[in-house]
Amino acid sequence: MADVGRRGKINMAQITETGGLTVSSRTEDTFGPAASATGHIIGVLLAAVAAVAFSLRAVFVKLAYEDMSDPVTLLALRMIFSLPFFVVAAALHHRSRDSQTLPAITSRDGWLLVALGFVGYYLSSFLDMFGLQFVAAGVGRLLLFIYPTIVVILSAVVLGKRMSRRDLVALAITYAGVALVLSNQLDRRSEDFWLGATLVMLSAVSFSVYLVGSGEVVVRLGTIRFTAYATAAASLFCILQFFALRPLSALVLPVRVYVLAIAMALISTVMPIFMMAEALRRIGASRVAMISALGPVATVVAGYLGLDEKMTLLQTAGGFLVVLGVLVVAARAR
Repeated sequence: MADVGRRGKINMAQITETGGLTVSSRTEDTFGPAASATGHIIGVLLAAVAAVAFSLRAVFVKLAYEDMSDPVTLLALRMIFSLPFFVVAAALHHRSRDSQTLPAITSRDGWLLVALGFVGYYLSSFLDMFGLQFVAAGVGRLLLFIYPTIVVILSAVVLGKRMSRRDLVALAITYAGVALVLSNQLDRRSEDFWLGATLVMLSAVSFSVYLVGSGEVVVRLGTIRFTAYATAAASLFCILQFFALRPLSALVLPVRVYVLAIAMALISTVMPIFMMAEALRRIGASRVAMISALGPVATVVAGYLGLDEKMTLLQTAGGFLVVLGVLVVAARAR
């Protein structure tokens, strides 16, 4: 894969899942594969469960939209229920021995955390949630999953890193898959679908920008501290956006919406982030990145079972190509 750092190493842990954990490229060098077979198996299971849990977010969003259609309120609820867990994680980490070996957060670091939280967790999540109003959960997840290839393109354009032949092949495979996923709309006049697809792809671009810009900060500040603070900043943006754009009466919603928002916060945000962190410790970054390919598949299956969403044969083939292209990128990093 092309480089995201100045010396060319893309952080595969960074590209596991949107809304997921960002980990420095040192993770795999530091921890590597687990010493015992049991530890390795546990790491694989944790990574697999985390990938599936992340992927269920799109399904929770689509189910919530059956009772309401306001991404601003839904995103605010998700982050309100997630925020306390990240505050506790930051507090516990602050008291741990690991925090004593890390440098203090400077004012520059603080602004970077706010900016990266805005781009990576707030803007990306909002665009994705907004776009899911108009596209199926499975299609949205496949479009979002192209962000590792966008990182490759940004690395070439912004950082001047030449793309290898393997990178070009991966890009060709991935975007051929995207074309097939979108193919069934070419003969239809469905502006809402194209709006939704565009918003989800912009979400992928936003998250890719965040990945390219966050590696250096993660290395300096540490994984848990970076994730907790960046997510907390994003949560504040989501909550402030709600108060700026919506009256308090917008919170008068069916109980089912609150149940889904809590599930989204716990199952698809908080739980998989910490599971992914432990998986990274046990089996390393590149293995976690490859296992994350389960995510789009899980979303398509869950969308079929829980939302009665169906994909055509061409779309299914396109989804296979998207996953294959991203796996080529992951294999290169490995």
